[in-house]
Amino acid sequence: MRLKITYIALLLSVLAIGQNKELLYDFNDLPQTLNQNPGALVSFDKHFGIPLLSQFHLNVGSSGISAYDIFKDDGVNINTKIRNAIFFLSKRDYFTLNQQLEVINGGWRKNETTYFSYGIYEEADIIAYFPKDLAILLWDGNADYIGQSFSLGDVSFKGEVLSVFHFGINKQVSKKLTIGARAKLYSSIANVNSTNNSGTFTTRPSTTGDNVYEHVFQFLDGKAQTSGIASLLADDNSDIKEDIKTLRKRVFLGGNLGLGVDVGFTYQPKEQHVITGSLLDLGAVFHTKDVETYHLNGSYTTEGVELVFPPLINAEGTTPYWQNLEDEFDENIKIDTLKGNYVTWRSTKFNASYRYNFGKENGEDCDCYAGKKPYQNAVGLQLFSIFRPRQPQFAATAFYYRRLFDFLRLKLTYTVDDFSYHNIGLGASFHIGSFNMYFMGNNLSELQNISRAQSVSLQFGINLIFDSDE
Repeated sequence: MRLKITYIALLLSVLAIGQNKELLYDFNDLPQTLNQNPGALVSFDKHFGIPLLSQFHLNVGSSGISAYDIFKDDGVNINTKIRNAIFFLSKRDYFTLNQQLEVINGGWRKNETTYFSYGIYEEADIIAYFPKDLAILLWDGNADYIGQSFSLGDVSFKGEVLSVFHFGINKQVSKKLTIGARAKLYSSIANVNSTNNSGTFTTRPSTTGDNVYEHVFQFLDGKAQTSGIASLLADDNSDIKEDIKTLRKRVFLGGNLGLGVDVGFTYQPKEQHVITGSLLDLGAVFHTKDVETYHLNGSYTTEGVELVFPPLINAEGTTPYWQNLEDEFDENIKIDTLKGNYVTWRSTKFNASYRYNFGKENGEDCDCYAGKKPYQNAVGLQLFSIFRPRQPQFAATAFYYRRLFDFLRLKLTYTVDDFSYHNIGLGASFHIGSFNMYFMGNNLSELQNISRAQSVSLQFGINLIFDSDE
């Protein structure tokens, strides 16, 4: 039991999250569907999310390996497993983590064709690409790689924690078309990113003959931008209570601010056919407060320390070899701390789906264009993409939706993405009067040993949903 708990802890700490919310997107009769598509069909007249409980989302993933690959008990030395993993992964593999917590969420219907929504949520989003060249150099050293260059460009990561204030409008413009848009105001709590780095390190035979080898740092150009972090780490800031106060202020518009927008639509060419699409987080954050950028730049070639025999001894002692080497390095490779402002773009998401409804409920008239769902079943396909620093991430999901009773709706999904080709997920939504609760998760086939999963997703929420027809 202890071993399983350790596996889970390692999984959550080593892996990280994509934003694949395929279970929630296009889930009938849930107000959170508006978060993924502001142009979704709205079948209710008012909703209110229970504060801090209306939606919690956690998604952790690794595109290349799982915790089980490293820690399984198969008799192979763990150092061998780590080395094998280093050489198996590529610089395009990544670790990602995404977490969202809704603080406030609600909405109301203005008239038969217009619905307004509002809310505040906190989000943490991290992606780190595997720095393969650097990992090989740190693990094996350079003795077996004479003449081979190691690239600083493999280093690429991005992380942010922010709060989002949003207000949206959903409009049915015709019996077939519904559109929507949502304005967003970002308040960044903390940000760190390092992308577009370049330069190489190479060990090669000496070109001067003064030593056997020379070490060449060529055209190094690396940058790490941070905001909201330096003040928390300052030596004169040792009071954790003050840090908490600072973070609270940043949550409520006291951080670095930004603007964004979500747009979406739903099109019903025929009664049983539904096509949807949305673009989320088209926006940027402008970092002007508590900003520090660390810039590494320069070129330098060294043949190491050249010892003098017999050693020269003077009034100050022997020759300061290491100090001289350090001074030469500092003179040629500059590491500067800058205070300039910078801009980060949000990771824009794209969603699209096609749904076919069937199995009309007996005795119920069709009012599907008004958002009612008289069909008991639906099948469809969903596509998801998120733009990342190195390349977009993609996912395709086939789903089956079933309305079992008035109080219970289920959704079964099968997803293919960078993490897995056999990801089975299940979502359940419970309606009792105005009370709604939903639970969703994926990788059900790995429940017996969660450490085998390369991605884990969990969502749940509690809302009050009101309909004048009830």
